[in-house]
Amino acid sequence: MFLDIHVHTASNSDLPLAEGEEVVATPEQLVEMFDAVGIDRAVVLPLVTPENAMLVQSNEEILAVADRHPDRFIPFCNIDPRLHKNSADTDLSFVINHYKDKGCRGIGELTSNLYFDDPRVQNLFHHAQQCEMPLLFHVATREHDTYGLIDDFGLPRFEKSVQAFPGIIWLCHSQAWWAFISGDVTEDEWGGYPKGPVVEGGRVVELMRRYPNLYGDLSAGSGYNAVSRDPEFGYWFLNEFQDQLCFGTDVWAVGQRDDRLIWLLEFLTDALARGKISQAVFDKIARKNAESVLKL
Repeated sequence: MFLDIHVHTASNSDLPLAEGEEVVATPEQLVEMFDAVGIDRAVVLPLVTPENAMLVQSNEEILAVADRHPDRFIPFCNIDPRLHKNSADTDLSFVINHYKDKGCRGIGELTSNLYFDDPRVQNLFHHAQQCEMPLLFHVATREHDTYGLIDDFGLPRFEKSVQAFPGIIWLCHSQAWWAFISGDVTEDEWGGYPKGPVVEGGRVVELMRRYPNLYGDLSAGSGYNAVSRDPEFGYWFLNEFQDQLCFGTDVWAVGQRDDRLIWLLEFLTDALARGKISQAVFDKIARKNAESVLKL
């Protein structure tokens, strides 16, 4: 019933993502968790950059995971813009096409702590567009975050990138993206999880209306908070952008089976049962939009 656009796993390490956190779930543990709630398939995203984790993975590890469970996991490759020569002239199409030929359906989760308009990041965007690969990214604020592509308040650098590379399908994720669902977000709230009623004029609504190649990755606490903090707005948002939203969890640990694994899943299921969204809308967000983006 569900295709999860955003999960992480590790098969060859018992190292947690950060000190004091849980060990990353194995593929088999994720499959067990998915079976319990009705998630059929999931996009698995490599953690290749050091900014966001003690665990640094290879794309090959994720390909091996997908080979072990081809009916459950869809691999992405992850490309650090500093790869090979730390240069804006590096031919990243060479490596992207290498992984695309091996079955990777997109690029991400981009977490390199560089500005959106850094020439090396722009070079990656250029090659992602050339290779026709969707791109899933994490947004960082200079004040709050230690990983993710950095932007200024209001996401101006991101919008310029969208304008410069109209052929990319952008999968938009993280607190610093979803906080802008409301028009009253402040710089102090930007990197967090603002609560309360959503105010008209949110930057997310504006950008998704303007650019149909922007897709909302609804995973993690950030995506769930965006649609659940003001439920009536959330139902409107799901209906308004029914063609641009993808279900996700951002699950990476067994201990998340009682929270982020089910938060959005239960919200969508309840919205369907109460007639707040139609079966057609539910199906698009639960799996069909992702299937289209990933060309499944």
